[in-house]
Amino acid sequence: MIHFILMLSVSIMVISIGICAWRLVKGPSLPDRIAALDTIGINLLAMVAVLSVLFKTQSFIEYILLIGILSFIGTMALARYIERRVVFEHGSDQNDS
Repeated sequence: MIHFILMLSVSIMVISIGICAWRLVKGPSLPDRIAALDTIGINLLAMVAVLSVLFKTQSFIEYILLIGILSFIGTMALARYIERRVVFEHGSDQNDS
């Protein structure tokens, strides 16, 4: 029974990732695309966690942490791009003495 529920949840997450990928491509605006990308990252993280339970292994923990960190950094970089239209500011790391 638990195997069926885990497989059902993975298939629902795959469908959700597909819908978010459609929103990422189609988009109407840049914030919608960023929200879709962040949702894809969260769904991917949850899917790897469910697969880890399904396969009864702990070897996917590193991948879960890596996906979470990369998703967070990507979302922050894209939010900064929306706010300032630049990700890295030039000249802010130089000492003006």
